[in-house]
Amino acid sequence: MPEIECYAKKWGNSIGIVLPKSLVQKNGIKPNEKLVIDVKGMCKAKEFFGLLPTWKINTQKLKDEIRKGWE
Repeated sequence: MPEIECYAKKWGNSIGIVLPKSLVQKNGIKPNEKLVIDVKGMCKAKEFFGLLPTWKINTQKLKDEIRKGWE
C-alpha cells in the first residue's frame, strides 16, 4: 500500500483518520474491514534546532567542501 498523508480528527472521545476515496477504491477497502496501519508522526523543523550545540563547523568551509563535488 502506498504511503499517504492524512489528518487525525476528534470523534467523541477517540481520534480517527479519514482515508482518501481514491485509496479506498484502488485497494478495495470495505467498511469494518481490518486494516494494518504504520503510524509515523511528522517532525517540525523547529524541533531540530539546538540538537547539536557542540557542532562547531565553519559554514564557509562546509559550503566549499560541498562545492568540490560539482567542479
